[in-house]
Amino acid sequence: MKNDECLICGAPLEYLDHEETMTCAICGKREVSNTRCINGHYVCNACHKKGLDSILGVCMSETSRDPVKIIKKMMSMPFCHMHGPEHHVMVGAALLTAYRNAGGDIDLKKTLDTMMIRGGQVPGGACGNWGACGAGISSGIFVSIISGSTPLAEEPFSLAHGMTSRSLARIGQVGGPRCCKRGSFISILEAVDYVREHFGVEMEKPRVVCGWFNKNNQCTEERCPFHPVNNKKEEPGE
Repeated sequence: MKNDECLICGAPLEYLDHEETMTCAICGKREVSNTRCINGHYVCNACHKKGLDSILGVCMSETSRDPVKIIKKMMSMPFCHMHGPEHHVMVGAALLTAYRNAGGDIDLKKTLDTMMIRGGQVPGGACGNWGACGAGISSGIFVSIISGSTPLAEEPFSLAHGMTSRSLARIGQVGGPRCCKRGSFISILEAVDYVREHFGVEMEKPRVVCGWFNKNNQCTEERCPFHPVNNKKEEPGE
């Protein structure tokens, strides 16, 4: 059994064809979802993201312009699971950090706080249930923050939507089933190009090799652009 299933018992997850009120097996909170394990356990979004605030220290002390390097550090932290809504914050946080380090004019702490709030509102399972991967949405939130977008904005509104649609289009092209690592890497790489084109800020864009494929029961292997089978030449430190 790989470790991408139920956080309580390790059993496989099941996705219902309808939403119902679930009770979190950790904190007792009740919320609407269509996901639980085959043994009936449900873990709420808040419990799934417990410990996420530890990324703030990583971001504030980071000097790299490489958002993939930054998010890989986050992915390796104890709070981060193979899949989960934590990625909906982590993508934008890694991009904000790399953007600031590449010369982007932002108050990093202030923008990270905003990212935590906005990204934290995107629930787990949005990829399949909404038709919009939370990692792709996170890249759009990132652009909304750096551009100062609001519902009443003109160009920033357009830029934020353009970023989200670009990430989601690429995620859709690669196809399912879901993988939060794959969606995160795709969204970050698309954002690096988008920010260079529209904001003139050069973040680093590395070749990405996934180190989590053997923890994903639904890994698409050769269909994933980041699987080692498609990246035979390893880079130092991968």
